[in-house]
Order: sequence, then structure tokens, then C-alpha cells
Amino acid sequence: MPSADGAMPEQPLKSGEWTGLIDEIVADQWFNPETNTVMSVDYDRIVFERSLDGAEADLVQSMDLGTNFAIVCDAATYDALGGRIAKNLSKLGPVGTIVLDHPHADLATVEQLKEKIEAYEGIIAVGSGTVNDLTKLATAQQGRQYCVFATAASMNGYTSSTASMNLASGLKVSLPGQCPKGFFVDLEVSAAAPSYLTAAGFADCLARSVAQVDWWMSHRMLGSAYFSSPYMIQEKDEALLNARAGKLPEGDIEAMAALYRVLTLCGLGIAFTGMSHHGSMGEHQISHYIDCFARDRHPGTLHGQQVGVAALTMAELQQQFLASDTPPQVSATVIDEDDMARRMSPKIAEECAAEWRKKAFTSESAAVFNEKMDEIWPALRTELKAFTIPVSDMYAMLEAVGGPKTSVELGLDQGFYREAVRHNHEMRNRFSFVDIAAYSGVLAGFAETQT
Repeated sequence: MPSADGAMPEQPLKSGEWTGLIDEIVADQWFNPETNTVMSVDYDRIVFERSLDGAEADLVQSMDLGTNFAIVCDAATYDALGGRIAKNLSKLGPVGTIVLDHPHADLATVEQLKEKIEAYEGIIAVGSGTVNDLTKLATAQQGRQYCVFATAASMNGYTSSTASMNLASGLKVSLPGQCPKGFFVDLEVSAAAPSYLTAAGFADCLARSVAQVDWWMSHRMLGSAYFSSPYMIQEKDEALLNARAGKLPEGDIEAMAALYRVLTLCGLGIAFTGMSHHGSMGEHQISHYIDCFARDRHPGTLHGQQVGVAALTMAELQQQFLASDTPPQVSATVIDEDDMARRMSPKIAEECAAEWRKKAFTSESAAVFNEKMDEIWPALRTELKAFTIPVSDMYAMLEAVGGPKTSVELGLDQGFYREAVRHNHEMRNRFSFVDIAAYSGVLAGFAETQT
């Protein structure tokens, strides 16, 4: 499959070449033409190999984390890799294993983990998502470093400096954490992981196009910050990954390496900019709404699975706007806090309304926005179309990796998904095409078409 610009990607990288650009960035040797500076990131090593069996001790020793170690994992990641690492690390010193029981990414669990790792010097997370985020935040709060071994290519947070946490109120937020000192990938382990995990990671990557459309539009219309460097570093590998999406369910090592490169480079982009906007805009807001408010209707799906479905929704919405010669026009924002409290709970509604007001329009600011949109719409449409991937292509790629494409395939109540599409923009101060759709009066009708 060709890349978004229609060009066929180059041949895949081979073993030994899997981390070429990543190595440059980690070594502080990548020159950023956007800022005319050499980028610097807080990593010592990022290693991808077909197999790391037997190499774990040398990798951990190179991190200089201490002489006794704690492996942090859950039951699944212990079976996949944690037990092997614990055994192979024993030659370096005492090794304790902390197996978290169905852990939740919340601050109470962070506090519990801090107590459990207190007696150890070197902390090694084994696993993605929740395990990594808990370890990341716990060690950061203790002023300590850690490294992480991947078990599945299920998300792009391995190399991110932030951690996704659920607050006591139920609101899900990204909190400042830290980058791992080392990030290590055994490609054979990840290739053997359940295919739905890989599909979730791919879907997180697929969201790039819709996030970039939202972010550039916000930059052009509102003057919000925008950086090209996160897209520069992953553009080539995204084309390779998209072309080989269908090989991921087969456990193809080259395809898995391409997926990990895009996931890793997306995380490194946060280190460049200090923000996650390049991969998280309207589509992630839909997923966040699901996680925060589905409650007993939540089907237990992964963040990436939800993002894949939401990315299709956002692509459809954006491309409907971009298909029109007529610029969209917005009205003053109406914030119905009583309705928000009914759906969200009063406390969360108050927090979200405070964020929403930061991007809300008055009659005057709406008029200014509309005037600017009238002026630049022809140019803006052209600029945004360059970032898009046709909805049909996105759908085909998700189909190829075995990822869900609708709320029905997620197992999510369709009425609630439509609620998430209609109201997700109320949650945070990131301006997207969902806001334009809401303020131009078309979002409610669009939401009712989503399956």
C-alpha cells in the first residue's frame, strides 16, 4: 500500500538497522531543521533485537541502576518475559519480583508500588501500558530511574515522559513522569503476543493523520503551538509500517520492528516538544471519554483499540469538512453544566467545564474566527489534505491488522459511543474539528451516523 502521499515506501530495514535514526536521537546527534539545533533526550539506550534472551543482564548492568533489582510486572507479562528476565538477572545480584494483580493506573496503586520497590535499587518494568506507567510515575516521584522491557507493541507510551492516570474523581489525565533510562524490545516476544495487542498499537500509530489535521488547523486558526519535528522523524517509518500492516498478525519480525519504530519515535516526539498533541487530538478525546464515563458499560477494550475506531470517526468528520468549498462557520459556545454534571458527575463536570471555557467562543471571538476562516479556507484545505489518509485506506489497514473498526466491534453500547463523539470536546483544552462541528451545529447529526 502506498504512503499517504502516494509514494511507494522503500525496502524494509534489516536486523542491525532497526534503530538507526533512534540511535542518532538517543546519542544527541539528530539535527532538527525546524529549530536549527541538535535534539537532546533523556535516554541512555534503546535496543531492538530479534531475541534478547541471555542479553538482559548486560543491558541492565549498562544502566548502572544498582546491585539489587525489582522486576515489576503483572501475571501476563511475568509469563511472557518477566520470569526469564528475573532468572537471567540473578548473576548481577538479588532479584525480587513484584507481580501486580490486575493493576489499575491510578494514584493509589502508584503509592502502593512505591512502598513495594523502596527496598530495591534497580527497578525494571516488564510490560506495556499500565505496568510501565505505574513504574514510570512511582520512580519519578521517588527521584529514581528505571528501565523497561516491552512485551507487546500495544501503545506508544514506552518512551513517553508522561503517564496516563485515573484520578480519584474518575477523570483520566496525563501526568508528568519521566523517560525510562533504557527501553529494550525482544521482537520475538512481541511477535508472539496476542494479536489484539499489536492491532491496538498499530491503531495508535494510525491516529497520526487525524491528530496532525486537528493540530495544524488549531495552529493556523488560533495560533496554538505546532511542531513539525515529531512528524519528521516518523514519516518514513510510518509509510513502511502502513505498507506492511497485513504482516503484523503473522508475527512478521520486520513488520513488528517497523511498528516499534513508529511507536518509539512518537514517544520521543513528546521529549522534543513537551506535549503530546502530535499524536493525540480529537480521536484520543473520544477514547478518553469512553474510559472516563462508560463505567459499567465499558467492554474492557484497550486504549489503542478505542483510538482506532475514533480515528476513523475523526477522519470521516474532517474529510467531510475538507470536501466542501464553503468554509465552516461557528457560533458562540454554549456550556450546559447541568447536562455535563448529569453525564460526568458534578465534580468532573466542574473540572472539564474549566478546561472547556479556555477554548470557548464568545459572539465576538466567533465572528473573528469566521472572518479568518473565510480568508484562509482555500489554502487551509490544501494544507490539511496533505496530512490526510483516506478513510477507506485507514479502514482497510485496521481490517488487515484485525483491529475493531466500529463501536459494535468494540463491544461498546452504540448509543454511548455516539454520546462520546458528541461530547468528547468538553473534556480538555485542545481545539479540534469536533469543536468546529459542535459550534457549527453539525456534530449532533454526525454523531448519530456513527456505528
